[in-house]
Amino acid sequence: MNVNGKMDARKYRRTMIALIVIAALLVVFAAICLWGAWENTAVQLHHITVKDEKLPQAFDGYTFAHISDLHNTQFGEDQARLIELVKESKADAVVVTGDVIDKRRPGMEHALDFFSRAVRLAPVYYVTGNHEAASKEYAALREQIEAMGVTVLDDRAVVIGRDGASLTLAGVNDPMFTTAEAEKNAQIMRGKLEETLKGADGYTVLLSHRPELFSVYREAGVDLALAGHAHGGQFRFPWGGGLIAPNQGLFPKYTQGLYEEEGGKMIVSRGLGNSSVPIRLFNRPEVVAVTLKK
Repeated sequence: MNVNGKMDARKYRRTMIALIVIAALLVVFAAICLWGAWENTAVQLHHITVKDEKLPQAFDGYTFAHISDLHNTQFGEDQARLIELVKESKADAVVVTGDVIDKRRPGMEHALDFFSRAVRLAPVYYVTGNHEAASKEYAALREQIEAMGVTVLDDRAVVIGRDGASLTLAGVNDPMFTTAEAEKNAQIMRGKLEETLKGADGYTVLLSHRPELFSVYREAGVDLALAGHAHGGQFRFPWGGGLIAPNQGLFPKYTQGLYEEEGGKMIVSRGLGNSSVPIRLFNRPEVVAVTLKK
């Protein structure tokens, strides 16, 4: 083989290797896209048990179905898949921690579908998220869900009774209703909790959209906080942990599951829908069944 022939052979091999690498990358990319498309709607039920000696005995086994960050996403006709998971959780109450609508996409029909069916299963309690604060549709949403029987906990608390005992269920509006300056969120939340929990006695569960304010909840004496907002870190690593979350940035601390710090506890839902980032990876949407145990 002459010199030109050898050069042509090497060029051919390099071209073939490059084509194989490109084809492999395209296959991997397509697989990730297909997996992500499936994952976006593959909602699952996640059971978490919270043990606390402070819990009144009457509430041993009491279960919340925790819903968060729906972003007006549809899960089956009339939200059938979501409702089936709420039924499966055998919830004593349904709690919703904000962002049921999306500021970037008008519409609230799927959120209303969920509320209209959930109230037939158990009492429903709801707090707002940052998307409600930024949406012109929130006032209409609130009016309609309150007419359905949903309790909106806008900086207030209710007492839930059971067999002669009680616990306090409190909820706070998202700080964005007060200011868009994120650095003021902790200060605003302290003020909200001081007023909302005034006179609260016994075991206290707080509904709040924002997990990044966990230290503020602990300072206020909250026994258990339920939150969302982080979307599970959007892209989760197979070994655990998320990539990015609102108000926490890269490699966020609070993205899913149960956290215990300095005597306080918080459960963060991975949520259900998406917003600015339209896809999840290794991060299925979830309904969380939170069961309290003495």
